[in-house]
Amino acid sequence: MLKKILKIALIVLGSIVLILGAFYAFIHFQVENRISKTYEGIPEESFPIAQDSAAIAQGAHLTIIKGCQDCHGKNLAGQVFIDDPGLGRVVSANLTKGKGGIGSSYTDQDWIRALRHGINQENKPLLIMPSYETAMLTQQDLGAIIAYCKSIPAVDNELPDHALKPLARILTYFDQLPMLAVEKIDHSMKAPESISKEATADYGEYLAVSCVGCHKENLKGGAPVVPGSPQVADITSTGNVSKWTEEQFIRTLRTGQTPEGKQLQNEFMPWQMTQHYTEEELVALYLYLKDKP
Repeated sequence: MLKKILKIALIVLGSIVLILGAFYAFIHFQVENRISKTYEGIPEESFPIAQDSAAIAQGAHLTIIKGCQDCHGKNLAGQVFIDDPGLGRVVSANLTKGKGGIGSSYTDQDWIRALRHGINQENKPLLIMPSYETAMLTQQDLGAIIAYCKSIPAVDNELPDHALKPLARILTYFDQLPMLAVEKIDHSMKAPESISKEATADYGEYLAVSCVGCHKENLKGGAPVVPGSPQVADITSTGNVSKWTEEQFIRTLRTGQTPEGKQLQNEFMPWQMTQHYTEEELVALYLYLKDKP
């Protein structure tokens, strides 16, 4: 009797292993097809890229407050920014003209496609590149980032390729890891040429696009961006922001210290990045968020 029970248990266990193996094989190839997909027919966008000192200075500022330097490094020479035994290796590109960099081969159109559509020179997806945020930038701001990237010193830095492990593919399949920004972008959207940069709620709404990646499209937060990280805060009028004064809001984004006495962890709320916002930008953001329903 015991042998019969053991035999049945082994058959059931083996069947489960086979089913799970087949399901993972399906996930693997489905995600691989998404990663290697070629995006044809994306509309071309062309506009002048100013190379004057004001544009370059604005581009430098934007690469800080949009998180470009967090992923690509302060010199934008790229780095391995995820190296996890469970997830695998994810690498940010060397944006300079040095050895291993893309700066020497990228045209203005290549930069625009990467920032606006999340695709590379071969029209294939860029991984973990938050182009759904930069896609919303005005032509003026997008051009400023490109101008700055074209002006930075060359740095020789040859980097390894991405190496995704099964967990990363499973999380990507279930949309629990923001791997493919290209799938989230409205590629037919036409961005405005510029925006009035004043301490207004309208300008704050434009800036708040950078918050969407973590705080969700409605900015009400919720489930962690990546499993294991903290719950994401509601930053609308139903969250703490509406209870804070303008001064408290600015102090929080400059120091990471909330009015309630909580110290924000930079890896989950990048206050070391938001501390570089100008006073005008922070006021505009506050005016938008505190009344957002």
